[in-house]
Amino acid sequence: MTVELETLGNGFRVVTEPMPGIGSVSLGVWVDAGSRHEAEAENGIAHFLEHMAFKGTTRRSARQIAEQIEDVGGYLNAYTSRERTAYYARVLADDVPLAMDLIADILRDPLLSPAEIEIERGVILQEIGQTLDTPDDIIFDWLQEIAFPDQPLGRAILGPPERVRGFGREALGGFISRQYTPGRMILAAAGDVDHGKIVNLAEQLFGDMAPAGPAKPHPARYSGGELRAEKALEQAHMAIALPAPSFRDPQFYAAQILAVALGGGMSSRLFQEARENRGLCYTIFAQCAAWSDAGMMTIYAGTGDEKLPELVRLTADEIRRVAEDLSESEVARARAQTKAGLVMGLESVSARAERLAAMLSIWGRVPPLSETVERIDAVGVAEARAAAERLAEAEPGLVLYGPVGHAGPDGAFAARLVA
Repeated sequence: MTVELETLGNGFRVVTEPMPGIGSVSLGVWVDAGSRHEAEAENGIAHFLEHMAFKGTTRRSARQIAEQIEDVGGYLNAYTSRERTAYYARVLADDVPLAMDLIADILRDPLLSPAEIEIERGVILQEIGQTLDTPDDIIFDWLQEIAFPDQPLGRAILGPPERVRGFGREALGGFISRQYTPGRMILAAAGDVDHGKIVNLAEQLFGDMAPAGPAKPHPARYSGGELRAEKALEQAHMAIALPAPSFRDPQFYAAQILAVALGGGMSSRLFQEARENRGLCYTIFAQCAAWSDAGMMTIYAGTGDEKLPELVRLTADEIRRVAEDLSESEVARARAQTKAGLVMGLESVSARAERLAAMLSIWGRVPPLSETVERIDAVGVAEARAAAERLAEAEPGLVLYGPVGHAGPDGAFAARLVA
């Protein structure tokens, strides 16, 4: 399978990867414009705009958009992250021209009807309300804010209700004109694809866009800190943040392996000790998020209020201890889990297209899968322990939510981490 890349004259990039034996195509446009690219007064506008893309264009109503993709059995959706917004479809190979035309239409010519803006504003406010009512959702927004305070990377993707209530047609259109430029767009397609045909369609649909400069998000600055929110819930929720490498950092894979060994599965340290051996919680996990210039390891668990102090102490102890006695067998198991997850995930055409866009955005190229596997295999005990040492030396972020009155004094977790 050969990845092919072409850049149009205006900077718009097209990347494809054929997958033999697959009769469908996953394709989409990934725009390097997410919540990190918003001004403070715009917080939530990237996500609002993603919603509005499906509410009609000058050529199609919202109903026609839905009917035309589903008339051919296809699927059309979008999402907003901190660094990009994606508009993507999955269709049979013969229907690629329709899917590309639909995506180009909603990207380049959204109607942004005031009436539809008001309808979708209500939908988004309901979405925000749902998040606020879901403890194991809202706690991660709070953790992000604690870890990266007073900067775009720390703000919630959905935005606060007071901002969302103020967005109008002019603000949405202004964000499009500033951020949705061809040099910040990647068309990625995987499956039963013909690269030449995809490029020709891209030239027709996007080739006339005026070029513009690259995105320059506000630099990330990790801080750490502590937040406690007392509420009468069934469980006390704990979320911990520690600084981790960015996508481009040479230590990226060591941190990923460490996260798996620490809390990435049923055999991980936190799962075995906190759940299996002590029965402190039902759910506990660790994961590593990464962006272009920063990263964050997150540990989450939910437990009863009476068990929270012990769970907090245990988690701090395990973070510190893993730097001292992480074993070769644990690292080997984490490497195997990481590789298997990567390879199995890429059996999906949608995941393959997603990887094409992400790698091209991060590296300016798409590394072969074998290169990624080699980097994973290069992580040994020394590298993983070094990553753990850096974590244990950092200022943690800690959010406790629910019946957390007995969790101990502020700063106790950080003090135990460096004890």
